[in-house]
Amino acid sequence: MSTVTTERQGKVLIVRIEREERRNAINRETAEGIESALDLLDDDPELWVGIITGTTSVFCAGTDIRERADLRMPRGGEYGIIRRQRNTPLIAAVEGYALGGGFEIALACDLIVASRTAQFGLPETRRGLVATSGALFRAPRALPLNVARELLITGRTLDPERALNLGVVNAVTEPGKALDEALAIAAEICESSPTSVSLTLKSVNALYTEDDSQGWNVTDTARDHILQSPDIAEGLDAFANRRVPRWNNVPTA
Repeated sequence: MSTVTTERQGKVLIVRIEREERRNAINRETAEGIESALDLLDDDPELWVGIITGTTSVFCAGTDIRERADLRMPRGGEYGIIRRQRNTPLIAAVEGYALGGGFEIALACDLIVASRTAQFGLPETRRGLVATSGALFRAPRALPLNVARELLITGRTLDPERALNLGVVNAVTEPGKALDEALAIAAEICESSPTSVSLTLKSVNALYTEDDSQGWNVTDTARDHILQSPDIAEGLDAFANRRVPRWNNVPTA
């Protein structure tokens, strides 16, 4: 069975990540599935809004580091979504954990709906890594700077109520109802002119084009440094073996 499925409801395309046995972590097959689904959303003029979601218990735990695959796609970049240039609205409907790359997928969307079971986090530093799929610049853009720093360097999670109060989440629902609320918002968007919506998103996104370019530059620099650090091997081994990391490296960056 495919790890990504799609469903059309009128002018709305629902994209589901369905790899629950791995907490919907992204492997090559899943990235290709997201790429294909969002290509459809971008290219079909009969589709006016997209929703990306996971399963009822988890949104996405980020990269499946066990496989260590290349997850960069031709049009969407990482996971098929992170660097995608698009003007069709995309809503994240989050149940359960959205961690690491999972949170970065949500941050790449235009709106986020979260159920009360949702938890957002960026635990990369606890694994000897850095966030490389946009969070180094999108988290400070979506959140107050000190809160973004908090998530990026402590590995703490953000609950949906706090996320709503901080403005990163647009709506909070009861458990199991995130997709329903996302569909309701999508229906409201579909009441507007699709041309007007597309041009509005294009204009808003253009405000951040230069910032994004700089953001990817600093992200690439951070990634290059961490790949030279012994911390990455220790962090990944500790994660794989479910033990506490033993950090011995003195930061040089």
